[in-house]
Amino acid sequence: MLEYLFIAFIVIFCIQCVFYLVIFGNFALSKTIIQNKNFKQAVSVIICAKNEAENLKKNIPYFLEQEYINFEIVLINDASRDASLEIMEQFKSNHPSKIKIVDVAPNEQFWGSKKYALTLGIKAASNEYLLFSDADCKPVSKNWIQEMVNNFSNNKQLVLGYGSYTKIKNSFLNKLIRFETLITAVQYFSYAKIGIPYMGVGRNLGYTKSTFFNANGFVNHMHRIKSGDDDLFINQVATKNNTTYCISKDSFTESSPKTSFKNWLQQKRRHISTALYYKTIHKYLLGLFFSSQLLFWLLSIILLCFQFNLVYILLIIVLRQIFFFLSIGFSAKKLNETDLILFLPFYEIFLIIIQMLIFIKNLISKPTHW
Repeated sequence: MLEYLFIAFIVIFCIQCVFYLVIFGNFALSKTIIQNKNFKQAVSVIICAKNEAENLKKNIPYFLEQEYINFEIVLINDASRDASLEIMEQFKSNHPSKIKIVDVAPNEQFWGSKKYALTLGIKAASNEYLLFSDADCKPVSKNWIQEMVNNFSNNKQLVLGYGSYTKIKNSFLNKLIRFETLITAVQYFSYAKIGIPYMGVGRNLGYTKSTFFNANGFVNHMHRIKSGDDDLFINQVATKNNTTYCISKDSFTESSPKTSFKNWLQQKRRHISTALYYKTIHKYLLGLFFSSQLLFWLLSIILLCFQFNLVYILLIIVLRQIFFFLSIGFSAKKLNETDLILFLPFYEIFLIIIQMLIFIKNLISKPTHW
């Protein structure tokens, strides 16, 4: 029996090597390439908010300070019950030429659907080139728009960006959230680089108005699931030829992370639930990666407990950790998350356990949505 487990362990190790050395390593060791350094087309920045008065007050000034020659900000009030609309109107009164407001009233047919609100905002946008962020986000530099749109070209109509989270000192939860964000980003950037783009994050994303309407917007999944305005849409329309990504540090956005495990787990349940609607090849690759992670550590523990081929098991674990540190470590450096590198294995194991619990929980009951 142990012989078969050892063979399975070798197979799982080889699968992990493909992910960390070939797929993720390709991104980790790649150079940043900008498609069009002189992009000057008009841009619409779209921000959808639901009960985000304080975040709007805090973050909209960072978008208004962008040093780009021609842009507007489309603020979407998604039936907020707080002072979000009033805050938007204050910004518009101070910057009438920069801000456009879309006030979305409650609609029974699309109740609680961010996709409906975003659709109205996209329709109201004056420009072909669209950038998306959230009310709880801010660009980390005044060159965010320029850095993101530089990657648009005649062929590249979708630009995937990195949405980081604010660093909080002495917070294990904060580091775990940022590690999960890092791993997710490494995956979607890596797959985009090898021509299999499958998702992006609404905190930092760009695509053209034509791309949206040529795909009939969110129609394919509007009523199937309320979340997924970012990753499901990208999963639907992204191809090897029309998608690129931007990882220059001035192109990042920064969000306020959850501060309790309960709220973060609820957020992750919503995010993971959308993966069920991905294309088959994407579900297979993501499932294979997670399964190989889980089985690698599970088989490691079993074989170590029985001290079966102990030297070989330890050697394989060490090699796997070297490959893991190289690919994720270099990626962390690219994405300005270097403080996570020291405890990467610990975060990985903890995250595997949490993701398994979330998967089981989602099988039992459906998560709530925006």
